[in-house]
Amino acid sequence: MELIIMAALTVANRRLHNSRLIGAPFENSDAVVKWLGAMQSQDFAGAKWAIAQRTRNVTDADINNLFNDGKILRTHMLRPTWHFVTPADIRWILELTAPRVNAANAYYYRKLGLDDVIFAKSNAALTEAMQGGVQLTRAEILQVYKKIGINASGLRLAYLVMRAELDAIICSGALRGKQFTYALLEDRVPRAKQLQHDEALAQLAKRYFAGRGPARVQDFAWWSGLTTTEAKAGIETAGLLHETIDGKTYWFANGQTAAAKFKTPLIHLLPNYDEYLIAYKDHSPVFDATLLKGRFTIDALMAQIIVLDDKIVGGWRRTIRKNEVTITAKLLVLLDKTEQIALHLAAERYGRFMGMPVVLL
Repeated sequence: MELIIMAALTVANRRLHNSRLIGAPFENSDAVVKWLGAMQSQDFAGAKWAIAQRTRNVTDADINNLFNDGKILRTHMLRPTWHFVTPADIRWILELTAPRVNAANAYYYRKLGLDDVIFAKSNAALTEAMQGGVQLTRAEILQVYKKIGINASGLRLAYLVMRAELDAIICSGALRGKQFTYALLEDRVPRAKQLQHDEALAQLAKRYFAGRGPARVQDFAWWSGLTTTEAKAGIETAGLLHETIDGKTYWFANGQTAAAKFKTPLIHLLPNYDEYLIAYKDHSPVFDATLLKGRFTIDALMAQIIVLDDKIVGGWRRTIRKNEVTITAKLLVLLDKTEQIALHLAAERYGRFMGMPVVLL
């Protein structure tokens, strides 16, 4: 394998480019999800904004339409949380990663008295109730369980539904107003030839490092939920390249050695759980350690992240009112005049995405 020695300062820059936050945007929102393989999406609104920042001139309503049409799906995979995924990728990623998610959930399965007999019964009931394209809300699924005598109160409902997702029985359906629904996976995604285990490992590694590299083995294992041994096997089979930076080994896809150029200053208002941050176990390349020393708190970053060029410099919060959206920024640095203009431009872009006037505080 080729070995390249490079400066550590380019890691964040290249991640910014490879995750497509800079450079040519995608023309279609589902192409973003395809490029990244899967995108963490338990915050539905934030995940749509993450897609939009990588797509040309897309609105919140546009992404809702794609989601309702099943061009972008949402389900539990990789780790015990929701992810956006395309129909072409949902089955093989589930087959690869669901066993690890079930292993992570095993403690709660036992604590809640859920076992394979109950899961088989609950899955069969959902399959029957949702025949013919029926899509159900979580409250309606609760009633399905009650009819067959399964107690689905509290956390039991969450883990029963999650297990049905992991078993490839159900996935996201169309929005019903503001309510989420579930659909049979068979209705959303016809069965297709599945990847062999080693092939799936390699494919997931390629997607991860192409869209997020340079990154370490530990980062890939964290993001995918795979063991370190599996992560290394996927990297090896995928034929990725690696670099040594400050004594650490970083992996990346072929052709991704150069630092990207962009006009500075550039500010991104990233959502919580954006892949630029959440996809790594080691966040040090995107933080200024001196700046954040003793100040890295949830309150300081407000969950949603402000990125100046390629470094995190603060957090932001949105408040949606009837006729406008207010963005409140909390910064760990003082912005100069051109950086303040960049912040206002980022806020205006969010307003266009929401289709509402924006007020920046």
